Amino acid sequence: MSLRQLILLRHAHAEPQVGGQSDADRALSPRGVTEADDAAAWLKGHALPQRVVVSPARRAQQTWERVRAATGLIEQVTDERIYDATPGHLIDVIEAHRDVERLMLVGHNPGFESLAALLSTGQSGDHRGMPPGGVAILTFSETAILEPGAAELTAFWAP
Repeated sequence: MSLRQLILLRHAHAEPQVGGQSDADRALSPRGVTEADDAAAWLKGHALPQRVVVSPARRAQQTWERVRAATGLIEQVTDERIYDATPGHLIDVIEAHRDVERLMLVGHNPGFESLAALLSTGQSGDHRGMPPGGVAILTFSETAILEPGAAELTAFWAP
């Protein structure tokens, strides 16, 4: 078995950073809770992953928890490399999980929108944006190597 679909879920809207709070500790805002629930409903009708790799940031963890509550138990791994990641770092994360056919990453921009562009068009700067709570599904052929331009953007959803 090898990777056929990559699902990117950007965390939903978060509360602004306050005082000495670290960026990683920002929680979902009420709007973000709604966006995460809407993303869960959309994903239920489209593509559920076999494994999910989540950023350790609180807003990413909370986004995933809302999705998991609506979709059911799916194998989850937290990976610090997703927080503030470049497309190259994200590809390293994906490579570590190529043993599943459908993998989801839950994390952040600008890395996610750049990764989606790189994998689908071959150019990391050729992105259309990925709003908070947005989902991109990239599909690979059976023989595809994880490299620029190797995937097709087969679905995109935004709250």
